[in-house]
Amino acid sequence: MEQIKSIVFDFGGVIVNLSRETAVRKFVEIGVANADELLDAYHQTGLFLEVEDGRLTAEEFRVKLSEQAGRELTYEQVREGWKGFMVDIPSYRLDYLLELRKKYKLYLLSNTNPYVMGWARSEEFTPAGKPLDDYFDRIYASYELKQVKPARGIFEYMIHDAGLIPQETLFVDDGPANIKMAQELGMQTLQAINGVDWREELSALL
Repeated sequence: MEQIKSIVFDFGGVIVNLSRETAVRKFVEIGVANADELLDAYHQTGLFLEVEDGRLTAEEFRVKLSEQAGRELTYEQVREGWKGFMVDIPSYRLDYLLELRKKYKLYLLSNTNPYVMGWARSEEFTPAGKPLDDYFDRIYASYELKQVKPARGIFEYMIHDAGLIPQETLFVDDGPANIKMAQELGMQTLQAINGVDWREELSALL
């Protein structure tokens, strides 16, 4: 196996622990009755997919979701719904990322949206006031790149943009389809499990 020089992380289910149930409950509370059908742990559908693949802006999503809910929703209400996914950001993981950065290039490749990233890339992200950008060399967000994992194109864009050599790259994700695509492109992989400490497994691969 080639020596690892770069590590690519997913966000939800890897850096932050996810709760689809909490997100569904929060969206139902603000009037999105069919949130249970629309929200998925790995891949969104309907409006929720359109804001993650960049077809809808944050504002367009808010307007359409308000129509679906039958009442005017504020940006803050919608953001709180999305933040329902993020139940916990273990500080030990963030500390581990900082340690890894001393030796490796670190990247984030996430199916996400402007609501989640607006929060994560701000000082609100951690009690210490450190935004997500402080932990990575570059962040690749689906809504900015107009495509979502596991599409080959989003991986190829990142590989080209970051100058990655797939064989020297470790890809860490909790989605089986995403892991499969990374393997097809020649990356070494680690499939994380939401809520489980993956540091020991990752260290063993380095």
